[in-house]
Amino acid sequence: MATIDLIVLGILKKEPMSAYDIQKLVEYRKISKWVKISTTSIYKKAIQLEEKGLIRGEIVKEGKMPEKAIYSLTEAGEAEFERLMFEISAKPINIFLDFNAVIVNLDSLPIEKQKSCIAEIQENVSVLKSYLEDNIREKENTPSIPETGMAVLRQQYVLVEAIQEWISSLNII
Repeated sequence: MATIDLIVLGILKKEPMSAYDIQKLVEYRKISKWVKISTTSIYKKAIQLEEKGLIRGEIVKEGKMPEKAIYSLTEAGEAEFERLMFEISAKPINIFLDFNAVIVNLDSLPIEKQKSCIAEIQENVSVLKSYLEDNIREKENTPSIPETGMAVLRQQYVLVEAIQEWISSLNII
């Protein structure tokens, strides 16, 4: 749920908008392809975040259109956004790549804090790579380890190397 919170808070950090507009932006950017988020959960999430005092909705009516709530971040929402940025950037890397929620929102932080988030991600990638190297070394000549298991370990290692190369290409570091 923290990832969904960060996506919604990050979108609203850039500009106030309705839950419908947030949902459309999530669909347009295909965010659900690289972060665990369901576009149908956006409306519920907006209500939850408002109940927690992280966002505030202002009812507006434009012309003959029905009334709608336009959401914006509160001070508590700003603090929660930053907390989630660091929490997710410090998470161990998994196949869902939760740190992409941080990357997409990096330009909403000052450069020093952007660098700090990236450094956390880099450290976790290094830890994972070291673990995979040790695991491959221990298991590659063990007949009881299925080849499919080794294939997954090698796949993870290739992904980690690709992620390291990609992080090095970012203009932030």
